[in-house]
Formats: sequence, C-alpha cells, structure tokens
Amino acid sequence: MELKTRKERLQTILEEKFKPDVLEVFDKTEEHYGHSAYIQGGETHFKVKIRSEAFRGKKTLEIHRAIYSILEEELKSGLHALEIDAGGI
Repeated sequence: MELKTRKERLQTILEEKFKPDVLEVFDKTEEHYGHSAYIQGGETHFKVKIRSEAFRGKKTLEIHRAIYSILEEELKSGLHALEIDAGGI
C-alpha cells in the first residue's frame, strides 16, 4: 500500500523508527501562504510532536539529528521546513 500524503509518510517513518508513545504530525503549509517556499497543497511545512523512550537521556541536538536523518528523502523531495517538539518519556 502506497502512502499518499507526506503527512502519512512522516507518521509511518517516525512510528517505525522510534516507536513513540506520543506522535502528532501537523501540516502547517497553509500558514506560510505568501512565503517564497509556499506551494499551494504542497505539503512543505510540518510540525512534529513526538515522545519516545528512544530519546530518553539524549540531548535535543541528538534527537533532532536522528529525526532529520531518517527523514532525509522527504527533505530532498520537497519537505521545506520541519518544526520539532521532541523528548523522552
């Protein structure tokens, strides 16, 4: 089954890698209407709230690097901005 939206892909990738207790993915693209990177319906700007045992004891920078690393293909294919709210359980 092919995931149709970037939001669905982000959720699946993050769930499979980090097994989070909390995961919320918000498409914030429309909030950036008028900005240079804005593409209507483009799914380019997201916020992720994630809490996982995998992050326990890790520094914020380590967590962000891990998240950006697994989302590399999405970043290469049009994901322009990612706001991350992450932490351990």
